[in-house]
Amino acid sequence: MKNVRLAIGILCLLGFSACRYPQSFMQATLNTNLEVVSDSILLTYLPVKESFDTLRKGERVVVAEYAIHPTDSIDSLWVKLAHSQQIQGWISKRQLMEAFVPTDSISQFIYLFSHTHLPYFVVTMALFCVVWLYHYRRRHPLPMVYFNDIDSPYPLLLCLLMATGATVYESIQIYAPALWEQYYFTPTLSPFDVPAALSAFLLLFWIFLLVLMAAIDDIFRHLPPLEAMRYTLGMLSACIFCYFFFVLTTQVYVGYLFLLLFFGVCLRRIYRQFVRYKYRCGNCGAGLRHKGVCWRCGAWNE
Repeated sequence: MKNVRLAIGILCLLGFSACRYPQSFMQATLNTNLEVVSDSILLTYLPVKESFDTLRKGERVVVAEYAIHPTDSIDSLWVKLAHSQQIQGWISKRQLMEAFVPTDSISQFIYLFSHTHLPYFVVTMALFCVVWLYHYRRRHPLPMVYFNDIDSPYPLLLCLLMATGATVYESIQIYAPALWEQYYFTPTLSPFDVPAALSAFLLLFWIFLLVLMAAIDDIFRHLPPLEAMRYTLGMLSACIFCYFFFVLTTQVYVGYLFLLLFFGVCLRRIYRQFVRYKYRCGNCGAGLRHKGVCWRCGAWNE
């Protein structure tokens, strides 16, 4: 197992080694506007560390300068921030990453999602569990992705895209954290002119949005409004489960194997449901190789 982990790590490092911005972290964040997200933060007047100014939550600064202190016991990289002509000072890079967020709307969204997604995910999955238990007690089958699916490939494809995106995202966090750090300060929604790993992640993001719209459209065409809302809730819960599962398993290096297996299961299902069968039952929608008696409901199809 140790050798497998080492091999995976080396391959990922080799892949991400070419995925670097042409500018360093210091160049990327120079002149960047930042907003304080902590309750308060101290700007130090170097080299006298006992003299400082206080910034409050919501106040904005601009990155003015950098200084490297290899022997500093706190941090080797210090950043000079300017709030005004009168209020300027230094802060360590570690404190900068914890207390500030770029004012760019994409960076703001990344910060908000990173700090608030868990409660929303938990509430969504809890609602789905309540709906599923209600249908289970009434012995009424609830349409679900893969198990009691509708006649559409998009919901399952959406889960596959979420699993792939989660794996790519966590791989960047593990093997190239500086890459994500630089993207955080110089964000873009374009998958072009960025390193290959970020390009793949952004492409998956856009494809996910397109497939999500197609899935919702198909769901409401196949099901009554109330059933469609329940199915959509279940589909979102399945995507959330895929996100957490593949993020956690990628951290212990088995997520890549699970992703390959998931690809095989999803593609086999889509092939059997939408490619292998030339006909559809007019009564239940089951796939048929030939016209005649439906193998699922027994209805005759001409």
